[in-house]
Amino acid sequence: MSDYRQIIRDGMWTNNVAFVQILGMCPLLAVSNTVVNALGLGLATTLTLVATNGIVSMIRNVVRPEIRIPVFVLIIASVVTAIELAMNAWFHELYKILGIFIPLIVTNCSVIARAEAFASRNTVGHSLADGLFMGLGFTTALILLGAMREGLGFGTLLAQSHLMFGEAARGMKIVLFEDYKGFLLAILPPGAFLGLGLLIALKNIIDKRMAASKPAAIPVVSAEASV
Repeated sequence: MSDYRQIIRDGMWTNNVAFVQILGMCPLLAVSNTVVNALGLGLATTLTLVATNGIVSMIRNVVRPEIRIPVFVLIIASVVTAIELAMNAWFHELYKILGIFIPLIVTNCSVIARAEAFASRNTVGHSLADGLFMGLGFTTALILLGAMREGLGFGTLLAQSHLMFGEAARGMKIVLFEDYKGFLLAILPPGAFLGLGLLIALKNIIDKRMAASKPAAIPVVSAEASV
């Protein structure tokens, strides 16, 4: 159980794909202009990580080391293609908005990195958990950045929720500012960089305060050393 706690902690905070590893920046910065877009891409990436980690872990003992990277890429491409087709069928409008960034999950460094660094060396259970929480950590970063940019850029939250949750979700839209004219910088690429920088700075501040609040370890002096 302690192993799973460490996997959860690493994926969601200590080794977060976006805030610590600084991977997957292209979709993170390009798609996070609204919460719904961010959530859609985050869930697609999470599903890719879970599926590829599980498959790689299952075949890790039968794939020769010399060809493991091409095999991993083929697995990732197959999974992403299946997810892309499913999104095109069931979430067509959202799929059109996300566009090229769904197939580009194949080139997301975090996916191949987890397959090579973790799934190829661990059990199926641990690999599935690693993919799930690495994906959720990335999705959390996307949603936080999307909420910041949508709130400042459009004055709303959860706009166009019906694209993901159906027509019944149209009422989920939250208007933060009435008659808001918008803040253009927030929804442009420079705003994405600024927003991500602020979130990383906030995480670093929290880490430093958590480290400072921990009691210092008291060195143990042996009897022989004290003589």
